[in-house]
Amino acid sequence: MLNKCSVSDLDLSGKRVFCRVDFNVPINEDGSVGDDTRIVAALPTIRYIIEQGGRLILASHLGRPKGKKRAEFSLAPVAPHLAKLLGTPVTMAPDCIGPEVEHLTANMGNGDVVLLENMRFYPEEEKNAPEFCAKLAKLADLYVNDAFGTAHRAHASTEGVAHILQPAAAGFLMAKELEYLGKALENPQRPFIAILGGAKVGDKIPVITNLLDKVDTILIGGGMAYTFLHAQGYEVGKSLLELDQIELAGSLLKQAHAKGVEIKLPLDHVVAPEFSNDAPIQNVDNNEFPADCMGLDIGPKTIAAYAAAISHAATIVWNGPMGVFEMENFARGTMEIAHALAQADAITIIGGGDSVAAVNQAGVSEAMTHISTGGGASLELLEGKILPGVASLSDKE
Repeated sequence: MLNKCSVSDLDLSGKRVFCRVDFNVPINEDGSVGDDTRIVAALPTIRYIIEQGGRLILASHLGRPKGKKRAEFSLAPVAPHLAKLLGTPVTMAPDCIGPEVEHLTANMGNGDVVLLENMRFYPEEEKNAPEFCAKLAKLADLYVNDAFGTAHRAHASTEGVAHILQPAAAGFLMAKELEYLGKALENPQRPFIAILGGAKVGDKIPVITNLLDKVDTILIGGGMAYTFLHAQGYEVGKSLLELDQIELAGSLLKQAHAKGVEIKLPLDHVVAPEFSNDAPIQNVDNNEFPADCMGLDIGPKTIAAYAAAISHAATIVWNGPMGVFEMENFARGTMEIAHALAQADAITIIGGGDSVAAVNQAGVSEAMTHISTGGGASLELLEGKILPGVASLSDKE
């Protein structure tokens, strides 16, 4: 996974470069870009290709148009926004395949930029249809994938076309993701801690199973903690409980013990009678859980224990919040963990989704070593899965 060809290994001058990016960004009602984080993340690769004299053809999807051309899912608003960021013109293509687009890309000059229309306007994109891949490949000479957020999908623009346009290389953002997440999983500095939260155990079982052979400690929070606590014989009131996963949770705890991996579970909780920020709250220990309440955050004893473990770690991967951090009364656990990571003398990797939102909310994103741009892709990497968008890239000579 770490031995893939990089865009910096390619001779780009005068070449048409098909570059898959993740421009799946929110578009405001007035047609402006709502949040350009993903566009900005791709700028180093984009600028490099232009500076090296490449003829850049950018490809992305936007939303879920379900294989139909729908104006509200057009990438047209992105072109002027990108042009402003680059300080250079960006031509918006009328489509992503076809004679008109072929003519447009054939007549590009060095350093020119063309943005193709939404890949998912065609059902063949998600089906990875060979004839669609061939039509995309007609547009370019080389392939670069800088869309880590879609690397777990075997679609035409993320996987199929890479087999035709060779060499196929990783962009700088993709390479960075693979370097941090890959290195953490293959050769971490120790102690290596994984912090796992979120609602459901079922979603994280493959992650825990894979990490048991790699980490020294796992800290568990969020709704998934209650299934583990119940497996240990604790009553958890009205908390989220996956009855079909209790046996498996118990088995994972036994496996961890056998492998010398410590799984830390919450010692105390912030509980409320209902799922509401206005509900009365109290702090309770594991053995005094009220039958009419649900756990919605980790308590102060747990925060202290987890922060102490974090302070001794050399590598930390975090995926999933410690509680319902969207509500102020149940945000403290997640915020405190974010601050503990910011103060840790460790490689800190934030694995997508809610954890990214949490470090942003806590105002500590700048203090993290690496924040992943792909929730689903980073989760599948943590599960030990091969990402099709990475596997299809050329290996270094």
